[in-house]
Amino acid sequence: MSHYHIIGQDRLPATSTLVIPGRVSRAEITVFKKLFSGRPITWLVEETAVIAEEIKSLIQQDQGAMFGVDDDPVLVGEHLKKFFDKQGVIVYLPGCSVARAAVPCHIPSRVLKALCRFGLPVLPVAVDVPREGGFFIDKSTSQPEGVMAIGQNIEAGKATVALYQERLLLAAEEAFSQRGFLKQSLGMVLLRGLKKFASKAHIHDGTDDSQLGYDKVLASAIVLSKVVREQTDKPRVGIVLPPGKAGLIANLAVIFAGKVPVNLNFTASQEAVRSAMRQADLDRFITVDPFVRKFPSFPWPPNRDLILIERILPKLKKKIGLWLVLSKILPTSVLAAQLRITSKKPTDEAVLLFTSGSSGEPKGVSLTHRNVLANELQFHSRLDSQPGAKIFGCLPLFHSFGCTATLWYPVIAGLNLVTYPSPAESKRIAELIDQQKVQIFLSTPTFLRGYMKRVDPEQLASLRLVVTGAEKLPESFAQAFEEKFGIRPLEGYGLTETAPATNLNLPELPSPKGWPVIPSARGGSVGTMLPGIAVRLTNPATEKGITLDQQGLIWLKGANVFGGYLNNPKKSAEVLQDGWFLTGDVGRMDEDGFLFIEGRISRFSKIGGEMVPHETLEAEVTKALALDQESERKIAIVGVPDAQKGEVIVLLSTVAGFALEQECIDLRYKLMDAGIPSLWCPKRIVPVTDIPMLASGKLDIKGCVELAVEG
Repeated sequence: MSHYHIIGQDRLPATSTLVIPGRVSRAEITVFKKLFSGRPITWLVEETAVIAEEIKSLIQQDQGAMFGVDDDPVLVGEHLKKFFDKQGVIVYLPGCSVARAAVPCHIPSRVLKALCRFGLPVLPVAVDVPREGGFFIDKSTSQPEGVMAIGQNIEAGKATVALYQERLLLAAEEAFSQRGFLKQSLGMVLLRGLKKFASKAHIHDGTDDSQLGYDKVLASAIVLSKVVREQTDKPRVGIVLPPGKAGLIANLAVIFAGKVPVNLNFTASQEAVRSAMRQADLDRFITVDPFVRKFPSFPWPPNRDLILIERILPKLKKKIGLWLVLSKILPTSVLAAQLRITSKKPTDEAVLLFTSGSSGEPKGVSLTHRNVLANELQFHSRLDSQPGAKIFGCLPLFHSFGCTATLWYPVIAGLNLVTYPSPAESKRIAELIDQQKVQIFLSTPTFLRGYMKRVDPEQLASLRLVVTGAEKLPESFAQAFEEKFGIRPLEGYGLTETAPATNLNLPELPSPKGWPVIPSARGGSVGTMLPGIAVRLTNPATEKGITLDQQGLIWLKGANVFGGYLNNPKKSAEVLQDGWFLTGDVGRMDEDGFLFIEGRISRFSKIGGEMVPHETLEAEVTKALALDQESERKIAIVGVPDAQKGEVIVLLSTVAGFALEQECIDLRYKLMDAGIPSLWCPKRIVPVTDIPMLASGKLDIKGCVELAVEG
């Protein structure tokens, strides 16, 4: 066990149990033999499973047992109890299967269901072997060959797939948290990435079709970092820039200056922006002249507080040239010491983001180096992208996914980054995807709708992965997009507070050997949990824990989960509890580990003691009115205060002439015919010119409520 780190050894029951590891290799067989030394071990195998030869050779001298998934579970359970003499343990061996890297459970759900029905006590065991993504393994930090985390034992007769999943994910979260990669600083990892891929990767800026190698990006960022350090003593620096070479260099420069970048939302209200500036205590802002002119309504600080890149960097060409040479000659450790980024601890603040303020004043989300690096690793372990691949960055840098996935990730993983400042300009983005042969594209359903009418299918032919987030991806739209472009958009999920990605659907894997395939995608879901993230659910009304297969409030735990809101202990206490983060979303998990989001708690109305889900109702109204889901959003459901009922449902609509009392009555009957309770039906329709949307592609809930109240 010298090469394996064991967590939770004190949870090993002294009594007999059925041990179900999520996955097993030759190394884990050896660990189990030592863990249960002195106790009889029986290796349990499903009769149709393919067991690797190297595992067979290790267990052939031990006793074994077989079962079939269709066998009577009561009889199988009684038969297996005979192996429980003398505190004996039964260890189930998952057969060979096809699964994505870092998936904690390689057991097909029908087999897992059979195991849970035996009526035996069950011990979940998570195995974490950090082999995926070689660059993400830091050789300078001590790291075991693998980590085995013992979960909480489940009593006899109490095992279910949902309970096993919950305890396995919790054990997997403990194991993942031991990764050596998480002990570093973001600056150090970015520096290593820029050096490693200096001449192999670049950024292509779609605004002027300029291209900059990562070696020049590094040299420019180092020089700008020295300017930043000279100009302010404050720990944070504001950045007001869209995706592009300036945005990348500015963010890197702030990190290399030993400070925290704060990308400000230039599409938010003046009130929200001023609130963010005040909360972050900013006195310097990096931007460019054209952007200042483009957004005259933005509450720009005085000129002396602006660091204008396009004015500064041309004057420092000689210094950039010098650092271009030095950055290639000097080792990473020497460069890091020069930049003074070696002093950063994993628990120090790395990035400050602000929530969109879609339902109130923006909250400052302080993410540590550990939070950000954990999410980079989680995202990469599933994406499994290779250096040199091309990823498109058009999501705003103040958007958490735009920051993690299309700012830091390409640098760390050595991807070529193609950028454009606006995610809404579908024609230009499609041209760039076609010209640059981009493979990975991250967007939102709102922005993708623009591609249906304005873009030719061949322009997106190079894409291998299209991921959407920020809002629900309608199945009908995903299908329509696939029919036109030959690639299906896959939904992911995350929150600013989780750095942000927590779930991801991915293309299904083939099975050339006929082995069972652990599914990678499920329509209507946001995907399976990324590695190292645990989940639990609570009843919204009673706040008591419920099993993952029931609908409840989603709580998440992991190294990527933030530690609290900036200077806001009250709000922090509302959402954090013993390391668990309350997402505010309602959902459930199916037997294959796919998470389904049923709605946001802020997008529910409590009427007559019933919780009315706005998103479910919107989907039904869309069907009832036969609205085109491929075009822009035409309706929104909101709850507004009511003196008699506490809250009433209001429908905002851009549909021409659809606001008369008769239309409301007709809609009510259509909804009731579709099985929607009368209590859920909109009480009035408010005509609007546009449905308020945020720059991130999310519905502007606050703006919608204001329109509904005015109407």
